[in-house]
Formats: sequence, C-alpha cells, structure tokens
Amino acid sequence: MRNALTIDVEEWFHICGVESLGPAAWDTLPSRIELTTRLVLDELARADVRGTFLFVGWIAARHPRLVEEVLAAGHLVGSHSYWHRHVFRLTPDEFDADVAAGVQALGDAGAPAVQAFRAPEWSLRAEPQWPLETLARHGIRVDSSMAPLRIVGDPGGRRDPHLRATPAGSILEMPPLVTDRFGQVMPIGWGWGLRMSSPRRILVAIDDANRSGRPAVLTIHPWEIDPDPPRVSLPWRLRFAHYFRLDGFAGRLRTVLREGRFAPLETVAASFHPH
Repeated sequence: MRNALTIDVEEWFHICGVESLGPAAWDTLPSRIELTTRLVLDELARADVRGTFLFVGWIAARHPRLVEEVLAAGHLVGSHSYWHRHVFRLTPDEFDADVAAGVQALGDAGAPAVQAFRAPEWSLRAEPQWPLETLARHGIRVDSSMAPLRIVGDPGGRRDPHLRATPAGSILEMPPLVTDRFGQVMPIGWGWGLRMSSPRRILVAIDDANRSGRPAVLTIHPWEIDPDPPRVSLPWRLRFAHYFRLDGFAGRLRTVLREGRFAPLETVAASFHPH
C-alpha cells in the first residue's frame, strides 16, 4: 500500500489568528518560500518520492515559477485556500470566493485542473456540510482537512478515507495520520507530532495503518526545514506548534522518505476504494 505525502506550501508567517501577521503585513515580511520549497524538492528528488504540493493561492499568484518547478519535478498540485483563513470563520460566500481565487491562481500559474484541497489548520469540520459542497462545485474531488484530533478537529472522527456525498458531487475525505499515546490522540503524521517522533515510530505508525487497510497521510511544511527560520513572538500554543523541535527535522524526514512508500494524495485516493 502506498501512502500520501502532502506539502502545505505556505510562508512561515501564514499563522491564523495572529493580528500582527495578517494579510496586510504579508508583503512587508521576508519571504522564505522559494528557498524552503526548493529544499523540499531536493529532499523528495533524493528519495525518489512524488507528492502533492498544496499551495496557498497568495503564494501561487506571487511565485508562479515555483508552481512550474513543482510540476516539472513530477509532483501534483492542489489548493490550500487563497488567504489561509479558518473555514469556520468564513461565510459561505467568503469561502466560495476564497476557493475560487485559490484554484484560479494555480490555473494562472500553469497547473492542470485542481482536484485536491486542504483547509488551513485543519479548519474544515464534518458539520456543517456546505463547505464540502462548495469544494465539489469548484472541481475538488479529494479533501484532507478533517483531523481526528482535539482542538483542531474531532478526536472521535473517522481515521480512514471515506466518501462524503454533497449535492455537487462526492468528495473522498483523506484524514491525516494520528496515533494513540498515553490515552490521547497524537498527530504523528504532521506538525509537532511528526517533529517530535523518531523516524522508526513514524514508520511503525504507518505500517499499523496499512495493516488496518488505511493509507497514511503525512503532511510537512517548507518552513519546517528552513535552515534559518525567522522567529516572532507568538502565544504559547502557537509557539509550540510552530517552533517545537525544528532542529534536525530535515534529517529525520529523510529517513522516513527513504524507508516509506509514498505517492501524491490524488494517486493514493484513486487507488483506494472506501467501504
């Protein structure tokens, strides 16, 4: 069984809920996205792994050559919204406009029809259902936004890929990899959970999911392998999520990529038939 590797292509300052890092400031802050995305591309080329790069539309509009480079390297491209805002803070019209703008920015940069989406910070929930219908209207067929984890999702949520029907068509939901430790659900496939875990523990969690008939979905961010990441003052929870154990992450990721079996999200979705 192959597992999905996804890369959320966002700047180091794309952190929801921090007023000083809002869209009005983005063009004044130092960009690191070209450097860090190319570092990711180098790591994937070294491991002969292909993945899905989920672009924030604001980045695709300003760095269309980066979209071209990702496609030329054999990877697939999806959307990570345009303005990187929590879905649950948007009205239906605002979300519709944001999805449309994100898809358009990728199309303008030369990407083929966009079929994959991830909401910023896992902010798309099982209820209400209108966001999924919006995604389906814009051609999205695979979503990976619903995290079975407390704070950013539902710890009792489904962990397996599953179809969600909408009036505009069905979407295959591909939840990110989690594991159970100390009586809690841990995000071992992304964020601080991925960074704190040893490569061996991650590979065991992937194998456990595969033995249960589930492909694992892993997620990384280009800023996580920045050799000199900018640092700003953040509330403790965001500081932990953003900066915890960045040191050495590239090397640990290299081991996971070398020993695991990975493919783009859409490729894994196409080969998986949910029950």
